[in-house]
Amino acid sequence: MRTIQFQLGHLGANCFLLYCEKSLEAAVIDPGGDPTEVLAVIAREKLTVKYIINTHGHADHIAGNEKLKQATGAAILIHAADAEMLTSARHNLSIYIGNSIQFEPADLLLKDGDVIRFGSVELKVIHTPGHTPGGICLLANGVLFSGDTLFHESIGRTDFPGGSYSALIQNIKEKLLSIPDTTKVFPGHGSETSIGWERRMNQFIQ
Repeated sequence: MRTIQFQLGHLGANCFLLYCEKSLEAAVIDPGGDPTEVLAVIAREKLTVKYIINTHGHADHIAGNEKLKQATGAAILIHAADAEMLTSARHNLSIYIGNSIQFEPADLLLKDGDVIRFGSVELKVIHTPGHTPGGICLLANGVLFSGDTLFHESIGRTDFPGGSYSALIQNIKEKLLSIPDTTKVFPGHGSETSIGWERRMNQFIQ
């Protein structure tokens, strides 16, 4: 699996293009803004994008969904508990920042334990509510894409509608800290880290 990272949108959310180097099948995680540069790489590498995966439904992680889907024909995936955030500018919070965003419903609703396959890549869905009710992380090949659940020495905000500090902490401790320390973590904002580093240094989960 090859991973290419972008920063999209005015909040600089991390977007990830993942692909199988044999089949050239791909997925995009969290296109949170204009995906023009993502599409350029897709064209350059001659990739077939099968899925657009949202780790949660806030506007800064979904804003590029429609343009990317129109260009690639990829299916949009989100956890069932965040499904309404795709179709409601109030639920995805875009209405409060002056840029109302709403789309058609997702093509596929995810649940904990699902496996998303493209080429030889298998992404395991880990449901980690707390930042949003349907927040997920995605695990494959020793890499965790943690969305806005876990950051470098920090955690996601829980003061938005549907947030829960206690649920977020519990899910990080029970579902993420059980993953090997060597696992790289690519969060929804900021720099990469590892499970081992967060276990030792993240004061929110001590």
